[in-house]
Amino acid sequence: MLSFNERSNLLELNQYQYELQDTTEPNLYRDNFNYDEIPKCTFNRRLVPMNPPAEIWMTDTTFRDGQQSRAPYTVEQITTLFEMLHRLGGPKGKIKQSEFFLYSETDRAAVRACQEMGLEFPEITGWIRATKSDFLLAKEMNLKECGILTSCSDYHIFHKLRKTRREVLDGYLEIIRSALDLGIRPRCHFEDITRADYYGFVVPFATEIQKLMEEYQIPIKIRFCDTMGYGVPYPGATLPRSVAGIIYGINHFANFPSELIEWHGHNDFYKAVVNGTTAWLYGAASINCSLLGIGERTGNTPLEAMVIEYAQMRGTLDGMDTTVITEIAEYFEKELNHKIPARMPFVGRDFNVTRAGIHADGMAKDEEIYNIFNTEKLLNRPIGVEINKNSGSAGIAYWLNHNSELIHTGELTKNSPEATILKEWVDGLYEQGRVTFISEEELMVAVQKLTPHLCK
Repeated sequence: MLSFNERSNLLELNQYQYELQDTTEPNLYRDNFNYDEIPKCTFNRRLVPMNPPAEIWMTDTTFRDGQQSRAPYTVEQITTLFEMLHRLGGPKGKIKQSEFFLYSETDRAAVRACQEMGLEFPEITGWIRATKSDFLLAKEMNLKECGILTSCSDYHIFHKLRKTRREVLDGYLEIIRSALDLGIRPRCHFEDITRADYYGFVVPFATEIQKLMEEYQIPIKIRFCDTMGYGVPYPGATLPRSVAGIIYGINHFANFPSELIEWHGHNDFYKAVVNGTTAWLYGAASINCSLLGIGERTGNTPLEAMVIEYAQMRGTLDGMDTTVITEIAEYFEKELNHKIPARMPFVGRDFNVTRAGIHADGMAKDEEIYNIFNTEKLLNRPIGVEINKNSGSAGIAYWLNHNSELIHTGELTKNSPEATILKEWVDGLYEQGRVTFISEEELMVAVQKLTPHLCK
């Protein structure tokens, strides 16, 4: 069939109609996934075109997937974080949705409390099991959209559900119809997409969903869940691990529009962020994330990271308030007793702190030399210097100049007497066998004793 692609302005031949391959044996891609070896990444050097949507955004799963890997949030904690998500996403709603469990009374109380806040963004959506009774629960909660688990790999179809592909597909379509009959927008979570038979099950399933959309005139989303983190962003990588191939194929072979394609990644192989960006670049409008990346095993795609990625890709924050990222990090540590790794980008205690004297010397001359961007303006996080045996007098001078508890009558330099006196004190500690860094409290005591004229 010939059709004119208005995006590429090319006449295209669409002759591919993929039918369900109802095999008797599961396709486990054993060449790629030998359980006793590190998974293999293979290539066929077939490149698919970048196709970034006109509009891209993020969705949040902090209160669903994120809550599966930590102590449950209280209603008050959820409403506090939900309000922060609203402010972080800005007036354009770049954090478009947030999904919730619906099973316990606490879950439902949290949904109601967030609904009562009257915020347009993030839209509150649900996540349920693929049963008709659960959709009735979503309807009772006045949710317009709800996610359902539709596992796609033969690992799940044959070994977990213990059914055939045809049985599973028919069951999924029946459940989706149940949602549509209730007027709920289904969001189909294609679980374990990076081990699924793409042309034998994934594309035929998406094609059937497309038919249901045409019948009911209700949009149905597909969320591609990289459940095990196997996805790779490399050009020319083979399916089922190619993120670009997954996104391009569903758009091209199943005619799914970008605004109904979402990527949900896990970080098992350190690729959650780059895979999310790759999904954007190849046609997915939405990336599903969680705050601080909290989620099962190694976690989900960190929401704060994708906010920064958005700005890098689009050249603008589109109204997002990145200073809220620091508020969120402080709330998790102080109120939720969640320990953030010190070197975690954007939120860790040390992410913009230097310990090297040569770096401190450069920052004293121009902080842009050693800081990734204006972290004080964008994240409300001034750059910092931590004093240890490598800080030198330059590091000490920088710390003195930027400590708000001290008197600043002028810029001290690494040659200033105060920096020299304190460096000798620091060197003495390490000569005596100290190995740890020196805390702010210890430094303040030393300043009061050795250079008291600097104290207010």
